Amino acid sequence: MAFTLQIGEKAPGFSLPATDGKTYQLSDFDDTPTLVVFFTCNHCPYVVGSDESTRATAEKYRDKGVRFVGINSNDTEVHPDDDFDHMVSRMNSERFPWIYLRDESQDVARAYGALRTPHFYVFDADRRLVYTGRGVDNPKDADKVTVNDLDQALDAVTNGRAVARALTNPIGCNVKWRGQDAHWMPADACDLVL
Repeated sequence: MAFTLQIGEKAPGFSLPATDGKTYQLSDFDDTPTLVVFFTCNHCPYVVGSDESTRATAEKYRDKGVRFVGINSNDTEVHPDDDFDHMVSRMNSERFPWIYLRDESQDVARAYGALRTPHFYVFDADRRLVYTGRGVDNPKDADKVTVNDLDQALDAVTNGRAVARALTNPIGCNVKWRGQDAHWMPADACDLVL
């Protein structure tokens, strides 16, 4: 079995606290035609470098029935700036157009097979995975972005087309797993595209 959720598979459920003080479950988004779940954090330079691109994509597709849910699964022993208080502070200052959830147990990251931050998963109305991988081809440096794979995937989905390139490799820092070195990856985690 692959570490990362495969195209066509159903979105794993979750029930996680958010920076807005609420707890969200996957079912809270049942009325959303297209759902983007992405693994992110507070500190990663690839996240910080691509946040505005992600914001622009979320805003572009908001009126087309797309919602974004960011999940921070990073262990705070490895990176203390990824704790919940820093998440709240970051959302208060940045006002990102997505729900920001904390996956303290890392169970949701394992269920989805999150590899890096950021790592995007696009689900259709039936919550089947139609795209997974990177947002853009150069998340660390916005001035060098030439391809926005997430935008292309959402353009296809919201216009009733199949996603032409459903798999890309996420680019970013690896998820910080509890009890492991900062650069550790699970043995069965690998690139999505060779």
